[in-house]
Amino acid sequence: CSFWRSDIEPNVVRMCESKSGFTDFNKPDVELVIWQRSLSKDLHSWIKQAITSAFPEFRLLISPRDTQLALELAFDECGLRAGAVRGLFIRDICDLVEVFAETTFSDLVDVRLERIDGDACWKFHRDSVRARLLTTYLGPTTEWVRETYADEALGKQKYFKGPLERLGLNDVAMFSGSSAGHKYGGVVHRSPPIAGTGEVRLLLCLNQETVVSPDLWVRENHYSE
Repeated sequence: CSFWRSDIEPNVVRMCESKSGFTDFNKPDVELVIWQRSLSKDLHSWIKQAITSAFPEFRLLISPRDTQLALELAFDECGLRAGAVRGLFIRDICDLVEVFAETTFSDLVDVRLERIDGDACWKFHRDSVRARLLTTYLGPTTEWVRETYADEALGKQKYFKGPLERLGLNDVAMFSGSSAGHKYGGVVHRSPPIAGTGEVRLLLCLNQETVVSPDLWVRENHYSE
């Protein structure tokens, strides 16, 4: 895992080429870890086509071992047939849930897959959590600012003109939040405002369990082996 840092950037932002780089997230000076990756063209094309019809949106509090079954049932219910590419997508989410659980030492993960065509979470903010994983499978990606410009972005909001950093499509980012106890309270970021543009985003968001998490997804309530 490599990292970028300058004398005027107090946050440490680490850029990784594999998921193993998330081991750095628990170091006391690390605020953001970004796994720079790409996914297959077949998977991207499948997502782009599927999202125009019936695509599952869900929020689940789940054990990593149950994620695959829960996702398969969600896709079945919305009419997206099983197949090799669907399997790749489900496997990718399962892998990220496992990585997040291992990195945050969590038995349960709050998993949210969301189709966005408006200005959800468009304001610059720091997350009020210890850790949050984000990846965008389709559409404009999460924007963030270096600590040098954090106060300006928080103050000016939609009038802030940058500089802005952006995740790459399919990049996986682990953000520390204000509950992490780090000096700077997490990285300031936002969802890109897209209302009225015709753009659509597919966002995966992973959190630890909180008081606003849904009820635990229980295998026995959905499926009998």
